[in-house]
Amino acid sequence: MFLYQLLPFLWAVSANADFFQFDTISNASTYYFNYIYCNLWEGECQPNQDDTTQQVPTRDLWAGFSQDYIRLLSQWYCSLGQCCESGDCRIINNITGLAIDLQLKLHGQHLAQSVVLKAVQGFISNPESNKPLTLSFHGWSGTGKNFVARIVADNMYRDGVKSECVRLFIAPFHFPHARLVDTYKGQLREAIRDMVLRCPQTLFIFDEAEKLHPGLIDAIKPYMDHYDNVDGVSYRRAVFLFLSNIGGTTINDVALDFWHSGQNREDIGMEDLEHRLRAEAMESQGGFAQSELMSGHLIDFFVPFLPLEYRHVKLCARDAYAARGLEPDEGTLDEVAKAMLYVPKEERLFSAQGCKSIPQRINFFLP
Repeated sequence: MFLYQLLPFLWAVSANADFFQFDTISNASTYYFNYIYCNLWEGECQPNQDDTTQQVPTRDLWAGFSQDYIRLLSQWYCSLGQCCESGDCRIINNITGLAIDLQLKLHGQHLAQSVVLKAVQGFISNPESNKPLTLSFHGWSGTGKNFVARIVADNMYRDGVKSECVRLFIAPFHFPHARLVDTYKGQLREAIRDMVLRCPQTLFIFDEAEKLHPGLIDAIKPYMDHYDNVDGVSYRRAVFLFLSNIGGTTINDVALDFWHSGQNREDIGMEDLEHRLRAEAMESQGGFAQSELMSGHLIDFFVPFLPLEYRHVKLCARDAYAARGLEPDEGTLDEVAKAMLYVPKEERLFSAQGCKSIPQRINFFLP
C-alpha cells in the first residue's frame, strides 16, 4: 500500500528532473540504495567520507516538490530507523536517566557517579567540543567499571551496548598477539573510522586497557586529539572509555587511610586520587605508560572506583535478587555478603571481588 503512495513521488522525480543537476539526483538515489543495501540486506559496505553519496541529500534537492511529497519520502526514510523528530533515533542522550541510574544502581562510587555524569553531560551539551571525550576508569575488578560503561551506553543509545553506535574491544581477546600488532592497528583504525562514518555519535569501550600494546594505542591517538578531522573524518563526537585495573592498589590504600583516620569514604575527593592515578598510569607496565595517550594528556578524566565494603555488597545482592523478581530479607542478604572474601587480612574491610560474582552466588542461597 505504501508503495502505491510512493509512485506519484517517483513520477514527480522524473517529471521534475530538469529542475536539478543529474549528478545530485544520482547521489541521492545512490545514498538511499546504499542505506537499504547496508542496513536491510546487510551487504558489505565501504563508507567513504569524501563520497557525496554518503551524505543525506539536503532539503535544496527537494525544492521543486510539494510538502506532501517531501513528507511522504521523509516518513518512508525515517521508518527505516535512520532518523526521527529528535534526530538520529539510535541516539537518545538521556541525561536524566543517566543520573538516576548512577544514583540508584551504582553503589559505593560517589566519585564515579559525579565525574561520569558531569563529563558526559558537558560533552553532550557542547556540540562544538574541540576533541572527543576520553575517560579512563581505574579500580579493582568488580567495583563497577564495566557496569558504568553499560549504564552510559544504555542512556546514550536506544539499544544500549547492542547499538551499532557502540563498539567494545577486549584487549586480550581482540588483540592477543604482540607480533600481530601492525595488523591490529589497521583493523582498529578501520573499525573506528567505519563506526564514526555510520553513526554521528559513537562510543568505544576498551576493556582491560592496560593490556593494550602501546603501538596500538598510538595508532588511534589522532582520533582522540584536538583535530578538526583526520583524513576528512571528524571524530569530535566520539566517546572513548578505557577500563583498567591500574591504580587499584593506590585507590584502596587511600580508602583504607581514610577509614583508619575515622573519615567517611564519601569525603574522598578527586584531588586525593586523580593525580596519583595519572602518575601510576604513566609508570605502569603496558600500553598506557608508553603511549602518546598519556604523554599527550589526552585523557580528560581519570575516574577512580573505590573498593566495596560489606554494606555495598549487600546492596548488590539486593539488586541481584530484585532482577529475578525476588525480595530477600536482611538475613539472606547478610548471608550472601558474609560469603565473600574481605581484605586486608586484619581489617577485612573490602570485598576482594567487589560485586562481580554476586549474581551467580545468590543461586546458592535460593530455596
